[in-house]
Amino acid sequence: MTDTPSFIPSVIYKDQRAALAWLEKAFGFEPSEVLTDSNGNIAHAQMSFGDGVVMIGSEWPAWDWCKSPASSGGKNTQRIHVRIDRDIDAHCAKARAAGAVIAMEPADQFYGARTYMAVDPEGHHWTFAQSVANPSKEEQEKASGLKYQKPSSLG
Repeated sequence: MTDTPSFIPSVIYKDQRAALAWLEKAFGFEPSEVLTDSNGNIAHAQMSFGDGVVMIGSEWPAWDWCKSPASSGGKNTQRIHVRIDRDIDAHCAKARAAGAVIAMEPADQFYGARTYMAVDPEGHHWTFAQSVANPSKEEQEKASGLKYQKPSSLG
């Protein structure tokens, strides 16, 4: 039995060392694994936050598909959603002070979370959320105008 999560996203950076330092300072992530080659270059890195893990990858010249948003005109194909246990407004302030661009200020959402969105120095988008309420699905549908569907009915 392992305590490794079933999913571990990998986020690509041009400068892994700078990313590791910035993500620790801005978001409170902790470096949990850093492997280097004989020249001291980072071959693999992971950071943890709560029970979550994210790999901090690097661009590979041989792989054209493996790019930071900073190398691809700011394009993102993912946004990582991180749960915060408490004081999300202070978390946002810390990220802003570290240089994060706050793309969405903290706001309460219809599904019971208070969220904000931050953009890191290489252009990755991160959403942070703190649970602040526990509305029923009916309350969520009424507040949002959306409707929950059973996955089997999407077919």
